[in-house]
Amino acid sequence: TKVVAGNIRKTREFRNYTQDYLAAKLGISQNAYSKIELGYSRLTLERLFQISTVLEVEVMQLISFDDIELTQIASPSRKIILNT
Repeated sequence: TKVVAGNIRKTREFRNYTQDYLAAKLGISQNAYSKIELGYSRLTLERLFQISTVLEVEVMQLISFDDIELTQIASPSRKIILNT
């Protein structure tokens, strides 16, 4: 969980997005979003997909990547279409 939380934070910072911005996009408070990045909140699969969509990366990039692969997020990834 801490690895995923750290990857979310790194990706957000790489995109120059604030925690407030992501929280607003997700419809949660900045404090609640901060707890996600710190690994204090349980992250549901649905929330993980929402975060990946806002960050314009594939979920797999958030689940596991190393610093070398961080350059892959430099260009927008394919859009994920969710059937709702």
